Amino acid sequence: MSSKYGPAVYTAYLKTEFSNENIEFWFACENYKNIKSRWKRIVAAKKLYKTYIKSNSPREINIDSPTREALKKEIHRPTPNSFDEAQLIVLRHMERDSYPRFLTSSLYQNIQSKLQQENVINTQ
Repeated sequence: MSSKYGPAVYTAYLKTEFSNENIEFWFACENYKNIKSRWKRIVAAKKLYKTYIKSNSPREINIDSPTREALKKEIHRPTPNSFDEAQLIVLRHMERDSYPRFLTSSLYQNIQSKLQQENVINTQ
Protein backbone atom coordinates (compact mmCIF):
# COMPACT_ATOMS: atom_id res chain seq x y z
CA MET A 1 0.00 0.00 0.00
CA SER A 2 2.93 2.33 0.58
CA SER A 3 4.70 1.98 -2.78
CA LYS A 4 3.97 4.20 -5.74
CA TYR A 5 2.53 1.59 -8.11
CA GLY A 6 1.78 -1.30 -5.75
CA PRO A 7 -1.83 -0.37 -4.98
CA ALA A 8 -2.65 0.05 -8.68
CA VAL A 9 -1.16 -3.33 -9.58
CA TYR A 10 -2.85 -5.04 -6.63
CA THR A 11 -6.17 -3.41 -7.58
CA ALA A 12 -5.77 -4.66 -11.16
CA TYR A 13 -5.21 -8.16 -9.80
CA LEU A 14 -8.26 -7.94 -7.53
CA LYS A 15 -10.37 -6.94 -10.54
CA THR A 16 -9.40 -10.23 -12.20
CA GLU A 17 -10.75 -11.99 -9.10
CA PHE A 18 -13.86 -9.79 -8.98
CA SER A 19 -12.96 -8.72 -5.44
CA ASN A 20 -11.69 -5.18 -5.86
CA GLU A 21 -14.39 -3.83 -3.55
CA ASN A 22 -12.07 -4.57 -0.63
CA ILE A 23 -9.26 -2.30 -1.72
CA GLU A 24 -11.72 0.31 -2.98
CA PHE A 25 -13.33 0.36 0.47
CA TRP A 26 -9.93 0.55 2.17
CA PHE A 27 -8.94 3.61 0.12
CA ALA A 28 -12.38 5.19 0.54
CA CYS A 29 -11.92 4.87 4.31
CA GLU A 30 -8.50 6.51 4.12
CA ASN A 31 -10.06 9.44 2.25
CA TYR A 32 -13.00 9.54 4.66
CA LYS A 33 -10.70 9.96 7.67
CA ASN A 34 -9.40 13.22 6.21
CA ILE A 35 -12.80 14.90 5.92
CA LYS A 36 -12.91 17.87 8.29
CA SER A 37 -16.43 19.16 7.66
CA ARG A 38 -19.07 17.45 9.81
CA TRP A 39 -21.68 17.81 7.03
CA LYS A 40 -19.34 16.35 4.38
CA ARG A 41 -18.44 13.52 6.77
CA ILE A 42 -22.12 12.63 7.23
CA VAL A 43 -22.69 12.61 3.46
CA ALA A 44 -19.55 10.52 2.87
CA ALA A 45 -20.41 8.10 5.69
CA LYS A 46 -23.87 7.48 4.27
CA LYS A 47 -22.37 6.89 0.83
CA LEU A 48 -19.80 4.43 2.25
CA TYR A 49 -22.54 2.65 4.16
CA LYS A 50 -24.87 2.46 1.15
CA THR A 51 -22.10 1.28 -1.20
CA TYR A 52 -20.09 -1.14 0.95
CA ILE A 53 -21.73 -1.93 4.29
CA LYS A 54 -25.49 -2.27 3.83
CA SER A 55 -26.64 -5.83 3.18
CA ASN A 56 -26.99 -6.49 -0.54
CA SER A 57 -25.24 -3.22 -1.38
CA PRO A 58 -23.63 -3.01 -4.84
CA ARG A 59 -20.04 -3.44 -3.52
CA GLU A 60 -20.81 -5.20 -0.22
CA ILE A 61 -17.72 -6.12 1.75
CA ASN A 62 -17.38 -9.18 3.94
CA ILE A 63 -17.61 -8.03 7.56
CA ASP A 64 -19.21 -9.58 10.63
CA SER A 65 -22.75 -8.76 11.69
CA PRO A 66 -21.85 -6.91 14.91
CA THR A 67 -19.58 -4.52 12.97
CA ARG A 68 -22.25 -4.02 10.32
CA GLU A 69 -24.91 -3.32 12.98
CA ALA A 70 -22.65 -0.91 14.89
CA LEU A 71 -22.10 1.07 11.69
CA LYS A 72 -25.81 1.09 10.97
CA LYS A 73 -26.46 2.68 14.37
CA GLU A 74 -23.60 5.17 14.08
CA ILE A 75 -24.22 6.31 10.51
CA HIS A 76 -26.20 9.42 11.46
CA ARG A 77 -23.47 10.70 13.80
CA PRO A 78 -20.26 9.46 12.21
CA THR A 79 -16.81 10.27 13.51
CA PRO A 80 -13.56 10.23 11.52
CA ASN A 81 -12.94 6.75 12.95
CA SER A 82 -16.39 5.26 12.37
CA PHE A 83 -15.18 2.84 9.71
CA ASP A 84 -11.91 1.83 11.38
CA GLU A 85 -13.10 -1.59 12.54
CA ALA A 86 -14.59 -2.49 9.15
CA GLN A 87 -11.45 -1.22 7.42
CA LEU A 88 -9.27 -3.37 9.67
CA ILE A 89 -11.42 -6.44 8.96
CA VAL A 90 -11.10 -5.86 5.22
CA LEU A 91 -7.35 -5.35 5.52
CA ARG A 92 -7.04 -8.65 7.41
CA HIS A 93 -9.09 -10.41 4.71
CA MET A 94 -6.75 -9.07 2.05
CA GLU A 95 -3.63 -9.97 4.05
CA ARG A 96 -4.77 -13.55 4.64
CA ASP A 97 -6.58 -14.25 1.40
CA SER A 98 -6.08 -12.23 -1.76
CA TYR A 99 -2.63 -10.76 -1.12
CA PRO A 100 -0.84 -14.13 -0.81
CA ARG A 101 -2.53 -15.21 -4.06
CA PHE A 102 -1.46 -11.95 -5.66
CA LEU A 103 2.17 -12.62 -4.71
CA THR A 104 2.05 -15.97 -6.52
CA SER A 105 0.06 -14.67 -9.50
CA SER A 106 1.53 -14.46 -12.97
CA LEU A 107 0.80 -10.71 -12.97
CA TYR A 108 3.02 -10.12 -9.95
CA GLN A 109 5.66 -12.63 -11.04
CA ASN A 110 5.96 -10.94 -14.45
CA ILE A 111 6.36 -7.52 -12.87
CA GLN A 112 8.96 -8.82 -10.44
CA SER A 113 10.88 -10.43 -13.28
CA LYS A 114 10.86 -7.22 -15.34
CA LEU A 115 11.97 -5.14 -12.35
CA GLN A 116 14.82 -7.54 -11.66
CA GLN A 117 15.90 -7.38 -15.32
CA GLU A 118 15.83 -3.57 -15.20
CA ASN A 119 17.94 -3.57 -12.03
CA VAL A 120 20.51 -5.83 -13.69
CA ILE A 121 20.64 -3.57 -16.75
CA ASN A 122 20.87 -0.40 -14.63
CA THR A 123 23.73 -1.76 -12.49
CA GLN A 124 25.87 -2.74 -15.47
